[in-house]
Amino acid sequence: MKFLCLGYLVPEFMDARPQEEIDGVMRDCKPHLDQLYESGRVLLDAGLDTVTTTLQRKDGKLRVLDGPFAESKELIGSAFLIEADNLEEAVRTASLHPAVQVSAGESFGWRIEIRPVNYYESFDPNQQQSV
Repeated sequence: MKFLCLGYLVPEFMDARPQEEIDGVMRDCKPHLDQLYESGRVLLDAGLDTVTTTLQRKDGKLRVLDGPFAESKELIGSAFLIEADNLEEAVRTASLHPAVQVSAGESFGWRIEIRPVNYYESFDPNQQQSV
């Protein structure tokens, strides 16, 4: 089974800290990321920018909107896809992520959400797709 893990943060909490402190916390993340990757369960890992563009069909027309449009002050800062036999194993694997291992993450509002993936298709970018 595949699980999408979303890493949340509260940017205001991080923005209030000096850059040197943030850099130190990011260095502290590396060994935890290495351990997560060494689990052999990570299929994809992506750090996300705060810049957001939203596409929405409204009144029969495509709208392009600048965002983000989160209901809360949290933003998704990372997304990773893992393979696990069940939710319990997915939780064990995701718990290796720095968001829940690095103590400073608590003061930055870091957390991980784990969601089962109901549909997954992998595409080879070198292979022509027919329309």
